[in-house]
Amino acid sequence: MNLEILTPERKLFSGDVYGVQLPGISGLFEVLDKHAPLVSALKAGKMKVLKDKSNHVVYYNIQGGFVEVLNNKVTVLVEGAEEAN
Repeated sequence: MNLEILTPERKLFSGDVYGVQLPGISGLFEVLDKHAPLVSALKAGKMKVLKDKSNHVVYYNIQGGFVEVLNNKVTVLVEGAEEAN
């Protein structure tokens, strides 16, 4: 599936991933390939990007925002984000 992480200033990430774990306002949730359509609010926290099935993982610290899942594309719109080490 395709993932885009967008802030008001720039596109932080765009590419194919295996899945993504997000800090929703009601708790963490995960979106995997062929997920049903979804729109959710996000709170500040750590977002986990699963690049492939071999546990290649990247973390991002994000501020509040929204996520949309539609047609196997995940769009994360956040106030701010940076890659966590």
